[in-house]
Amino acid sequence: MHDLISLSNLDAAHRTDVVVDVTTGVPTVVHWGAPLGEGVDLSATRRALDRPRANGTLDVIAPVSIVPEHGSGFPGRPGLLGRRGGGRAWSPRFTTAGEASVTDRSIVTVAEDTVAGLRLETTIELDEALRVRVALTNTAARRYSLDGLTVTLPMPAQACELQRFDGRWAREFQAERVAWRAGAVIAENRRGRTSHEHLPLLFAGETGFGEWHGDVWGVHLAWSGNHTMLAECLDDGRRYIQVGELLHPGEVVLEAGETYTTPEVVAVYSGEGLTPATWGFHRSLRARSTHPVRPRPVTLSTWEAVYFDHDHDRLVALADAAASVGMERYVLDDGWFGSRRDDTSGLGDWTVSPEVYPEGLAPLIEHVTGLGMEFGIWVEPEMVNADSDLARAHPDWTLADDGYEPIVGRQQLVLDLGRPEAFDHVLRQLDALLRDHDIAFVKWDMNRAHAQGAGADGAAGTHRQTRALYRLLDELRSRHPAVEFESCASGGGRVDHEILRRTERVWTSDCNDALERQQIQRGASMLIPPELMGAHIGPSRSHTTGRIHSLAFRGVTALFGHLGVEWNIASLDERLQDELRAIIELHKAHRTLLHCGDVVRFDTGSDAHLAHGVYAPDRSRALVSFVQMATAGSLTPPPLRLPGLDPDRRYAVAHLPLPGERWGMAVEQPAWLTDGGLVLSGRQLAVHGIQPPILHPESAVLFTLDAV
Repeated sequence: MHDLISLSNLDAAHRTDVVVDVTTGVPTVVHWGAPLGEGVDLSATRRALDRPRANGTLDVIAPVSIVPEHGSGFPGRPGLLGRRGGGRAWSPRFTTAGEASVTDRSIVTVAEDTVAGLRLETTIELDEALRVRVALTNTAARRYSLDGLTVTLPMPAQACELQRFDGRWAREFQAERVAWRAGAVIAENRRGRTSHEHLPLLFAGETGFGEWHGDVWGVHLAWSGNHTMLAECLDDGRRYIQVGELLHPGEVVLEAGETYTTPEVVAVYSGEGLTPATWGFHRSLRARSTHPVRPRPVTLSTWEAVYFDHDHDRLVALADAAASVGMERYVLDDGWFGSRRDDTSGLGDWTVSPEVYPEGLAPLIEHVTGLGMEFGIWVEPEMVNADSDLARAHPDWTLADDGYEPIVGRQQLVLDLGRPEAFDHVLRQLDALLRDHDIAFVKWDMNRAHAQGAGADGAAGTHRQTRALYRLLDELRSRHPAVEFESCASGGGRVDHEILRRTERVWTSDCNDALERQQIQRGASMLIPPELMGAHIGPSRSHTTGRIHSLAFRGVTALFGHLGVEWNIASLDERLQDELRAIIELHKAHRTLLHCGDVVRFDTGSDAHLAHGVYAPDRSRALVSFVQMATAGSLTPPPLRLPGLDPDRRYAVAHLPLPGERWGMAVEQPAWLTDGGLVLSGRQLAVHGIQPPILHPESAVLFTLDAV
């Protein structure tokens, strides 16, 4: 067996090479990035990267391994933190145990520390993306308290900038670019879900990297609970990104023979900028066996149409209006169960309210399905109101610390799904709901963060709760394989690749303001493809911001996702109904391209303008949107360059009118937009581009490109 092992993803157009040193105890990634070519002398690669030893340092240079070790002299944050009683075995040092197991696409190694009584199994895979996970086993007789086990990936010296993601409720996925100088950049999440505030995603790249230029590396933690992300530049210039689950004290204790496995780290590389790098994340999701293959149904949500006012006649009228404009799925939101007439009571009682639905849900479901639409329903199974039958019967089933007044959020407590009897109760109720009704879709919400969350044994419960959530979804999907699920957590609070192994959609944000959504969806597109991204047309006045936007702008914004409507469309006049119907028809006409193509984003050089779109995988077609976000310093927008098409093919470029579209004040708009379009080569489109029209702020223009 060789000391160095090379993996390639075998994709000629987007090839990535990974070289791993398996002699360092825990393996070390020597190279991850551009292809090195055929017949490379890997040992020469390692020798070329041997580092000099500076004065005043240790006699060894500890490697930046997958799990770097303080016990071996690593000066940064160790990948493994933990101890036995009395603080022993706190700084292990692993050695290789046996030969690595190698295939064309994977490397599995085992390392042991017989003194500390620990074993590490590391799995490295390379397909659409690089995937890494580590399993720690306690091989000693005494228990081992695990404080943290993270995965570390080295970054090259030229990766001098970081792009991280911050946000808040109704303003998720905000990309922030920072210089990566000496020291550490850290983001930690303790909210019990993936979080609005710190998406577990980092990109590192060479200075000034853009959407279509520069070396870019991306790292994502596929985990739906607490997490930690660290990017550090050591004093010797080495850089690394370290990610993993954030564990509360005492949350994971390994008894003899027990194993903890890290969440999977998914990582991507591109030598051609951020946009091609993000395709690795998209392809990774599209390759999963559960990825939806049928067209994504255009969805109506009742929430912003009726809120808690569940009147049968009103809901029927809403269904009639939805069917008349071409909608394909009708989702009954919060308020259908128990005593749930507002947000203060009823959570946990997942039975149909006899007060609101004296004949049950069947009449409404039959009306909806009779119109040719699927029926969906909202639930929030991880939560309970104190004012509920469940909480009164089982007050000890909440995730809270004994002896303290529980912290309440949104009138809710967290139901401890790590408690077997609570888990079984929720499973029975949801199983009965799906068994007894013709339900095709479940919107699964989670509306408050964990705080002071101890389980039945008094230990912190977020890790156990997250694992229980996965088990619950897995069991329901096994029993009801035809039902699709959406991950919602006050909007985009739980968006990650692990939850998407169990869901067909995420609710990207509770904000339906089209202006805010442009940035929210742009950030989200760096991790997930459009067909998984819930994007709704809301009322003209936004529920969350109070802004007023045209239907054309709201429509073109929601077009680039899994389209839905969240609006009392039964109240629309004939003109608005016709415009909404036309937008839905437009989406359906381009749905295959939007949901199977490559997402593209463009650098406009101006904060006042955004541009994005989708290219067909074979580059035969494209749909592109140019957005005027605000007033700009120049009277006219800059030309829009469109890299990434086939340079030698010719494309017919044409304006695609939007219903109700109105452009800005101009004596004359670009001739190509008004005289039937033009034909340009892919090279011309990349080099000089096309001139967009003058637009009003908060509006957009849409155009198509078809190879001729």
